[in-house]
Amino acid sequence: MRFIKLLLLSVLCFGVLIFLISLLLPSKAIVERSGVIDAPLPIVYSEINDLNTWPEWNPWAAPGVAGNLEYSNPAVGQGAYYTWSGMQKEKPVLGKVFISESAPAKGVHYNMEFNAMKPISAAFDLKPSVDGKGTVIRWRLETHLGLLPWWKFRGFLADKLTGPQLEDGLTKLKNICEKKK
Repeated sequence: MRFIKLLLLSVLCFGVLIFLISLLLPSKAIVERSGVIDAPLPIVYSEINDLNTWPEWNPWAAPGVAGNLEYSNPAVGQGAYYTWSGMQKEKPVLGKVFISESAPAKGVHYNMEFNAMKPISAAFDLKPSVDGKGTVIRWRLETHLGLLPWWKFRGFLADKLTGPQLEDGLTKLKNICEKKK
């Protein structure tokens, strides 16, 4: 009986310790990557503003990853969205991407929601390169994690888990835009 009490007290203390440590972690996870695309800003903007082009370069809209995609009509600019559904590890997955802001001089801001995950606010910020011939792009994902330790620890690893996918997406986008110039 004494062993069981000691075990329960140890588990409780360990849980409290994990929670207290998680309070030291940020309540927001931010992952961003940037680069320069050797194509004029209008070409890059038209590529990121049209949701129909996303499967060609966006790692989360790629065929086989996103499942069944359904686009709004029109699928371009502010208010455009797409939804997806499919199976992942034998569980149904549903999600939606919604363009909340779109302006050629600023870029595209969107929200991404999918089951079992926190909502993500994301943006493609654009500006002309120094020489004026290219486009500087920054892809930023921001997730508000709340206070629960498992979300905060997951947020702590967000850059390692998501960063390589952003880099891959930007590389594909760069190749597509540079072929169109």
